Amino acid sequence: MKIEPSLKMNAFQPSIFSDLKEYAAQKAQAGIELIDLSLGSPDLPPDKRIAEKLSAESMDTSQYGYTLGGTDHFHRAVANYYKRRSGVELNPKTDIVQTMGSQEGLVHLPLAFCNPGDLVLMTNPAYVAYEAGLTLAGAVPHYMPIIPENQFLPDLFRIPEKTAQKAKLLLLNLPGNPVPALPDRAFFEQVIAFAKKNNILVVHDAAYSEFYFTGDRPFSFLSVPGAKDVGIEINSLSKSFSLAGARIAYMAGNKQMIRILKQLKSNLDYGVFHPVQKAAVLALDHAEEITDRLRAEFLSRAEALTAGLQEIGWHVERPDGGMFLWARIPAGGDDRAFVYRAIDEAGVVMVPGSAFGSGGRGYVRIALVQPADVLKKAAVQLQRVMP
Repeated sequence: MKIEPSLKMNAFQPSIFSDLKEYAAQKAQAGIELIDLSLGSPDLPPDKRIAEKLSAESMDTSQYGYTLGGTDHFHRAVANYYKRRSGVELNPKTDIVQTMGSQEGLVHLPLAFCNPGDLVLMTNPAYVAYEAGLTLAGAVPHYMPIIPENQFLPDLFRIPEKTAQKAKLLLLNLPGNPVPALPDRAFFEQVIAFAKKNNILVVHDAAYSEFYFTGDRPFSFLSVPGAKDVGIEINSLSKSFSLAGARIAYMAGNKQMIRILKQLKSNLDYGVFHPVQKAAVLALDHAEEITDRLRAEFLSRAEALTAGLQEIGWHVERPDGGMFLWARIPAGGDDRAFVYRAIDEAGVVMVPGSAFGSGGRGYVRIALVQPADVLKKAAVQLQRVMP
């Protein structure tokens, strides 16, 4: 019997991430030791109290039914977290919807607001899940370049007026993946004014909001006056609390958007496992002390890798936030070829910038997912591929 994928499925080609994983596995099977800095998955264990809470709750056999969405307890914890961390007032009942991780929410979100052919503004480069969501909804991306000359922030004034007027959504991710840029309040004020003028819904992916190294916590989009009139923020416990496998996140902000997203979610799934929600509540309630330790560790890693790369001749600056280093490859040329050469000759696995869009050509994304001493070792080994 001949089985063929749908036209939409044909748009999902094998990714560079799958290719890299397979190539690295072949090298490992051949006995070659690799330092894998490709996947942005936290290597640190969750706080012991979170793990103990999840374990204890999992022993309660009454916790194994459908949750049908976020519990009131979880929604209150999110609201309290936003109040403490950003001074943002959220109604737990109307302003928050739970998702099974931020990627699930981001991929499904365009289905709630876009018709086939609708225009969506997104950065180039960008996290690959955004375009996957647009493909599912049949929406069309309009790419906004992010370049060092503009601090890797999109320049809204360069978007043609007719394009802005047609756009349905604006997707932002700050500090981002793959580019760890930090916005200031003035940038978000500009975003809000732009969205109101053009009747555009804003979606800010804040998955890395607890990863900042400047001393001042990045502004929550929702903390800027007018933000809840035009959009929502999505945040996750995967990175900040080392709960990537637990798959729990949330969207918060504009009531009308949240209501529509709740309706979509009610037709897609039956919620996150009760014990995971209870462990997430504990994490949010103790966010300050847990994330303080996280920041100290990742700052140490960022400094170690930056210094190591600078010593061998890379022109790179320490990021102000995020869990990645976004670096221009030393000799220019093809970033994919450079990445495979780095695996072969230096034993270091990175991701080519072009995996995130044409705007990433000539760059590599290096995940800070190894201890500082291992990152220093990686920098030393990368000297083998210097021109």
